[in-house]
Amino acid sequence: MHSLSLKAFGSDANAAAAARRCSPPPEASPRRERLSCREFPRNCRIVAAASSSSEGSGGGAGGGGGEGKSSSASSFLTRSQTYALLKQQMDVAAKSEDYKEAARIRDSLKLFEEEEPVLRLRRLMKDAVTDERFEDAAKYRNELKEIAPHSLLKCASDATTLGIRVQVRSVYIEGRSQPSKGQYFFAYRIRITNNSDRPVQLLRRHWIITDANGKVDNLWGIGVIGEQPVMLPRTSFEYSSACPLCTPSGRMEGDFEMKHVDKVKSPTFNVAIAPFSLSTLGDDSDAF
Repeated sequence: MHSLSLKAFGSDANAAAAARRCSPPPEASPRRERLSCREFPRNCRIVAAASSSSEGSGGGAGGGGGEGKSSSASSFLTRSQTYALLKQQMDVAAKSEDYKEAARIRDSLKLFEEEEPVLRLRRLMKDAVTDERFEDAAKYRNELKEIAPHSLLKCASDATTLGIRVQVRSVYIEGRSQPSKGQYFFAYRIRITNNSDRPVQLLRRHWIITDANGKVDNLWGIGVIGEQPVMLPRTSFEYSSACPLCTPSGRMEGDFEMKHVDKVKSPTFNVAIAPFSLSTLGDDSDAF
């Protein structure tokens, strides 16, 4: 499991935002809120960045329909909740120096990881790709799509718009989560790299956050972490933030509104933030 050392999260406003997100959704269309995820400053910095010709894009997870797929999705959600709860119980046991109980839960976790269908299929698919058994890899991927379509979406994304590259990596923060209360806390780190030949400024952000129940929240805000950074050509801006969910998995995507600052009255443009997963199970995505 990847981890981020993020200690500065937390405020009454954050708890209120999480409570609003976890309230029962209406039957009608997705609701829109001004506050669903807050920007939490961690350490942001301007760094030199080499130009990159690779322009990745985040992959989406295929949707499903029908009673069978709905049942599979519900089962996956329950298993994810169990996994998160076991990890929290092991952490509690270790901190209270009940090492016998911690060892018991650890063994239960290992057994869970070996038998959990999503984790097992991920391992099989990875091994098949490594061995160049691509037919088998395709078969495992299709099985994953059937039982847990959200699991095909990586916990990282990479997209470039007009020379502005946005990379994202998310992680589950166990210490700030309470699975028994349906509260799951995810952090994400973003790197924005200006690979164009013109300086740009980030003006606004827009996030679309979807939980495992399909509830959608939209968030709009000025800048990021209280800043509207200017990025010169071949430089990057990095920051960390977080998002609470009431389900053990979900997804985020969105865009940044930017403008070129080398000419007066330059029009604004949107830079895509490709979809990425929020998951207690995590994945093998590399940190950037």
